[in-house]
Amino acid sequence: MKKILPLLVILLAALAGKSQTSNLAFFTENGERFSVVLNGMLQNGIPETYIKVTDLPAPNYKVKIIFLDKRLGELNKTVFAEIDHEATYAIRPGKKGRYVLRLMNSYPLMQAPLPAPGQVVVGYQPNGVAPGTNVTTTVINNTTINNNVNVSANGVGNNVNIVNDNQGAGSQDVTNKTGGGHQHGYDPKLYVMPGYNGPYGCPWPMAEPDFIQAKQSIASKTFEDSKLTIAKQIVGSNCLLSSQVREIMLLFTYESSRLEFAKFAFPYTLDQGNYFKVNDAFTYESSIDELNNFLNSGRR
Repeated sequence: MKKILPLLVILLAALAGKSQTSNLAFFTENGERFSVVLNGMLQNGIPETYIKVTDLPAPNYKVKIIFLDKRLGELNKTVFAEIDHEATYAIRPGKKGRYVLRLMNSYPLMQAPLPAPGQVVVGYQPNGVAPGTNVTTTVINNTTINNNVNVSANGVGNNVNIVNDNQGAGSQDVTNKTGGGHQHGYDPKLYVMPGYNGPYGCPWPMAEPDFIQAKQSIASKTFEDSKLTIAKQIVGSNCLLSSQVREIMLLFTYESSRLEFAKFAFPYTLDQGNYFKVNDAFTYESSIDELNNFLNSGRR
């Protein structure tokens, strides 16, 4: 018994320490390449279009985005890193042409989207890296190891990253440098969307013929309230793709209706990690901000 207690204390301390971190992910909507600087320390020496920094110990960071194209300038902002969560930020041009950083979504680490092939994940570099340094990451059940496992077969190189899937069970992300493929250990009853690695809100998307008929039914209504009621009835008993949610939003005339429907439809969306796509249906940035605040508030 005396030997067991110290072991339990060590185990509990290790688990507590492991949970006191967070992830920050950044991407450019238009494909501009960039590097991330956190608290003055460069995190990726080679500019990319998507960068996720893991194992962040502090609650907030001063973020600087340095574009490969120097004509785009630099972006500076302080962001909050919620413990045991992963937040994703979009980098895009603002109203005055200057680039802005917009929070797209935030998930508990166990529910965070898996990195897609070609997306760069780096463990936090408190001392920074030198420009031109290629730092990659292997993640095993949310534990970060800063290296690559390189396998060569018949002259073809492969990167093998062991990552943690949405249910906590290990899965392999295997990306071939010459082509690329992706494998997951998802439930066979769950539709696996090609090229998608984020959380799933429902098991199987609505068939395209049924979706077309649903859109026609909504569009046939004269009054906005009737359209919204029918749309909610359809979505409430089906599963949609984020792109389908956006298409239905465009059937509404008023911004307020689009926003109300977007809030309602999120739990019934298959590829919730792609929900940023519905933002294209909004006219005003204030609607995008309100939807983001709603999704991040946990009231969905």
